[in-house]
Amino acid sequence: MRLRKKVVAAVSSLVLATAMLAGCSSSDATTAATEVAATSTVDASTVDGTQSAETVLAADKSVHTASATTSDTVSIELTGDSATASGDGVTVDGNTVTITAAGTYRVSGELAGQIVVNAPDATVTLILDGAEISSSTGAAIAATEVDQLIVSLADGTTSTLSDASSYAEDADVNAALFSAGDLTITGDGKLTVTGNGNDGIAGKDGVLIESGTITVTAEDDGLRGKDYVAVSGGTITVTAGGDGIKADNDEDTDAGFVSVSGGTITVTSAGDGVDAATDIVVTKGTIAITAGGGHAVKPSDDVSAKGLKSGVITVLEGGTVTVDSSDDAVHTDGAVHFNGAKVTVASGDDGVHAEGQQIIDAGSLEVTSAVEGLEAAVFVLNDGTVHVVSSDDGINGAGGTTGTDTADQGGQQGGGGFPGGGGGPGGGGEEVGDFSVTINGGTLVIDSNGDGLDSNGVASITGGTVVVNGPEGNGNGALDVNGSFTVSGGTLLAAGSAGMVVTPSTDSEQGWISATLDSAIAAGTTVQITDSDGTVVATYVTGKSVQNITFSSSKITSGESYTIHTGGTATGASTGGLAASGSLGSAVKVATVTAGQAPAGGGQGRRGGR
Repeated sequence: MRLRKKVVAAVSSLVLATAMLAGCSSSDATTAATEVAATSTVDASTVDGTQSAETVLAADKSVHTASATTSDTVSIELTGDSATASGDGVTVDGNTVTITAAGTYRVSGELAGQIVVNAPDATVTLILDGAEISSSTGAAIAATEVDQLIVSLADGTTSTLSDASSYAEDADVNAALFSAGDLTITGDGKLTVTGNGNDGIAGKDGVLIESGTITVTAEDDGLRGKDYVAVSGGTITVTAGGDGIKADNDEDTDAGFVSVSGGTITVTSAGDGVDAATDIVVTKGTIAITAGGGHAVKPSDDVSAKGLKSGVITVLEGGTVTVDSSDDAVHTDGAVHFNGAKVTVASGDDGVHAEGQQIIDAGSLEVTSAVEGLEAAVFVLNDGTVHVVSSDDGINGAGGTTGTDTADQGGQQGGGGFPGGGGGPGGGGEEVGDFSVTINGGTLVIDSNGDGLDSNGVASITGGTVVVNGPEGNGNGALDVNGSFTVSGGTLLAAGSAGMVVTPSTDSEQGWISATLDSAIAAGTTVQITDSDGTVVATYVTGKSVQNITFSSSKITSGESYTIHTGGTATGASTGGLAASGSLGSAVKVATVTAGQAPAGGGQGRRGGR
């Protein structure tokens, strides 16, 4: 169940404790490209991030299907400033053509005027057969009274629609193609829509696009459906001064969603690429979004320029999604579930941001550039392939609330960057919030300039492969966990600076080592880790300058001695620099450590994550 509240979203760790999940606060607001305005928000702690696309859509309003019309087709010939019709159901008054009855109408020719559909409770099909309609007073097509409007694009033809340059502030009809009822676009032809005064295509109920080649340019939103926008096919190109695709019903919990089950969508928007008041669900198709000028543009305080933005949950279960955005590439006030899609994002802020849960179960997620790579109150990787490049933290388990100071819970902190005593509690005694980072499987590679794997709460690794190419500067660390940090399975290789070293907890079921070297070693250096018998247990090629290396795998036994060497050969496949195998050759010994012991020295007063 999803509960939307007109309050700042609150977190209750108790609600999700049995699932080892926690929520966080949300103050994000739905925005237009010109102004950020407050709206309803979801209580992030109530949103189950493990939901499948099928489950989410089953709870949403059913997408309409295009109703068949059985009457004979009436031909409407547009003649410049007027029109003629071959049958009943059509009246012509100057340059305004009004359809008053259910049926199918074939429209061709040119009109400097408007087609109005005033057929209450009826299904009207308009076959656009090379029609060119431009209005200087309002919408090109305005279905003000209709149950369903079906726009069929005749094969082999191109039709164009354009509207007035402005609308009254309170205008109900405010798009070049407007329908007060459900709107369907189908057919194999082409349609070019120019929304000069506001939106390009708008429906006050649901909008369904089945097929066709559709190009929309809009002053504000490109394609907007109040209850939903559903795309099952077609080739859609949107250039918008506001949001690209938008569903904005924030009153009904089963509406305000965007679903993509096929087709090819390309969006260039000044605002959000796709903005759904509730859910975004992608199961097939190809989506490419450039929002706010792309990741090289600093996010604005006045304009929301996110790639995919949902109020409740985003489920990316199939297809290919590419986002280049000024603001967060994927943002949700609730949860996000990566469950099979191929996702590539670049962001001027967060690569992926969830106020609640961020669950990765399948597919691939590539963050090519971001400030914070992946941020959520609860981050869980069960399977799939994840690669993050970030200028700040790679993964950040964080949010707006923190718990009590629990300095006796954590893993150990050590390092050679600051004078002082031995290893201290995880995160240097920072407050431990209701946040978590959990790796149960899959592959995670992080390349960060800030903290690599960062949790303002707890962290655990039970399986999978985690490689962190952490920061070179001593103000951050490859690992930063405020609370308990346990490793019970999988493989962890974290390399970075030595100023703020955090290690797994001493009660971890799986052994680990952490070695701080006398001096940093250069990028491109091959590092070998051997056991007391001289057997190579890990081979790693540094991606940048490093002075600390933390490693855990089933080959490490607590209390045993391990030696770090530089040199030798790395062989086999590489995962973020961690080689499948290696040999010592003439490698040089640089350090010897005991598994389960943090490096000597340590610093206090770690900063919390963003």
